[in-house]
Amino acid sequence: MRCPSCTSRDVGKIGANQYYCWNCFAEFNVSGDEVRVYEVAEDGSLIVVDQTNHADVEFGTGA
Repeated sequence: MRCPSCTSRDVGKIGANQYYCWNCFAEFNVSGDEVRVYEVAEDGSLIVVDQTNHADVEFGTGA
């Protein structure tokens, strides 16, 4: 899988359909064609950065 924000492959799964990018520190979730990207605030809350339809989000084994 690639991060929809920076296209890095350095992505880890943190929950059901929830992922974290270790390159740009964004958190995002995938639901069908909809992808929501969040910034993690200092207090741990999530701030919506982008909400778009990404049919081109790449899924894979991470290898």
